[in-house]
Amino acid sequence: MNSRLTLWWSRLAAMTVKELLQLFRDGFLMFAIVFLFTADIYMTRNVRLELNHATVVVHDADHSAASRELIYRFRPPYFQLGGEIQDSREGQALLDQGQALAVLDIPPYFQRDLQSGRPTDVQVLVDTSNTVLGTLAASYSGQIIGRYGFEAALARMGASEASLDTVPMIQDQHRVWYNPNQNDAWFIPISELLTVITVMAIMLPAAAAVREKERGTIEQLLVSPLTPALILLPKVISMTLVILAGTAISLFLVLVPVFGVPIKGSLPLFFAVTTLYTVATSGLGLYIATLSRNLAQAAMLAIFILMPMVFLSGAWTPPEAMPAGLREAMYLSPLYYFIEMGYGILLKGAGLDVLWDSLLGLTLLGVGIFGFGVRRFRRQFG
Repeated sequence: MNSRLTLWWSRLAAMTVKELLQLFRDGFLMFAIVFLFTADIYMTRNVRLELNHATVVVHDADHSAASRELIYRFRPPYFQLGGEIQDSREGQALLDQGQALAVLDIPPYFQRDLQSGRPTDVQVLVDTSNTVLGTLAASYSGQIIGRYGFEAALARMGASEASLDTVPMIQDQHRVWYNPNQNDAWFIPISELLTVITVMAIMLPAAAAVREKERGTIEQLLVSPLTPALILLPKVISMTLVILAGTAISLFLVLVPVFGVPIKGSLPLFFAVTTLYTVATSGLGLYIATLSRNLAQAAMLAIFILMPMVFLSGAWTPPEAMPAGLREAMYLSPLYYFIEMGYGILLKGAGLDVLWDSLLGLTLLGVGIFGFGVRRFRRQFG
C-alpha cells in the first residue's frame, strides 16, 4: 500500500515538473505571464477615477474683476483653462469635437448683479459622454461656483466666515477609513492584480490541455499507466504555483514599492485564499479545454466567460447600484468573493472572523466549478 502511494506521489511530482518545464519553454505564455503580473499592473499608474486637469473653455461676457476671480478658481489639479471663446456656440462645437470637457459661460453684468444682490446665473455645459468624468466635472464646478457665491454674499453683508461661528450650524465631521487619502493608486492596481489572477487561473490550465491536444501528446498520456487524475492534477498544481509566484512578484515589486499599497492583513491568509480561488477557477479552464480544438478557440471561450465574471464582481460597479436580478447573479461569480477577501485582507487587515462568509461562498462555489470541470475532463479524456 505504501509503495503504491509512494509511486503515485512520485508520478504526480514528475508530471508537475513536466508541466512546469513545458510552460517555461513556451516563450509566448511566459511573456504573457511576466507582462500581466508586472507591466500591466504598473500601467494602471496612469488610471484615475478622479477629475484631473479637465479642460474648461470660458465665455466671459462680463470681463470684470468678479468674473476673472471665478475663472481663476477653475485651476489645477482638477481643471485647466483651455482658453476663452467669443461665442457660447463655439463652446458647444468644442464639446462636440472632444476638445473640452466643460464650458463656463459667465453672463453680462455678472459683477453688478452680484454686488447688488440680484440673482445671476452662471452656466456650465458639461460633456457627459464619459459619465464618470462628466458627473465629477459638474459636481466640482457646482461646488466652486456655490463657494464663490457664498463668499460674495458674506462680503456684501460685511460679514466673514469667522462671524458665522456664533450661528448654530450642523458641523460635518466625517472619517475616511482604510484609505484616508482616498488614493486611487491603492484601489486600481489591487483590482487589476485580482483580475490578472483570474485570467491566468482560467487560461493557463486551458492552454496546457489544448496545447497537448494540438500536438497529439494527450493520446500518448491516455495509453500510459497514468490515471486521469495524474494527467489533470499536475496541470492545476503547476499553474497554481506559477500564479502564486506571479502574485508575489506583483505585490513586492510593483504594488508596495511603486504604488505604496500598505499590506495591513495576513499575507499567508491572502496566499491561501488565492490558492483556493486559483484551484476553483481552474475548473473553468479545464471545461474550456474540453470544448476547444486550438488555443484560439480557448482564448475566445475564456473571454466569453471572463467578461460576465468581471462585470458581476463588484469591482467597478457597487452591488447596490445594480438591478435586482444582476445583484443576485453576483453570487455566482467567484471573482466577487475573491475581491471581497482581497480588499479585506490587503487594505482592511480583516481576518477569517470577518471574511468567513466570503470564504464559505467561494469554497462552495469553487467545489461546484472545479468538480464540473474535472467531470468534463474525465469524461473526454478518461
